[in-house]
Amino acid sequence: MAGKKSPNGFFAARKLKRKRLKFRWSQREFKIRMLGLKKKYDPLEGAPMARGIVLEKVGVEARQPNSAVRKCVRVQLVKNGRVVTAFVPGDGGLLVVDEHDEVLIEGIGGPRGRSMGDIPGVRYKVVTVNGVSLKAILEGKKQKPQR
Repeated sequence: MAGKKSPNGFFAARKLKRKRLKFRWSQREFKIRMLGLKKKYDPLEGAPMARGIVLEKVGVEARQPNSAVRKCVRVQLVKNGRVVTAFVPGDGGLLVVDEHDEVLIEGIGGPRGRSMGDIPGVRYKVVTVNGVSLKAILEGKKQKPQR
């Protein structure tokens, strides 16, 4: 007989579980979850949103085949001081956001918590500016408060 067979019998359950676990370590998602890598390297530290201060406005060039400059901001997070790039959605959104404004950012919704669409290296988007929804400001329903 060639090759190893799986154990079978009344008392094989523990052995089968251990064997399956050994194989699962080769799966990317399993390894990331078990080692807690998402929390360890995530600037938001596992939270869905985070507050930050706008450091500067930047334009990020879109990936091929698109040709555009996506309007983004560099944000320093309040809770740990890390600096991330966040996309500013909406027509004229960047005109509303100024330097030293307090913004709330959230994940942009790309696959596996990565970047979305044609914006390279940008994982977050701006939701509120100085405590007021960016969407409401752009629709003209609310005024942006001055700090």
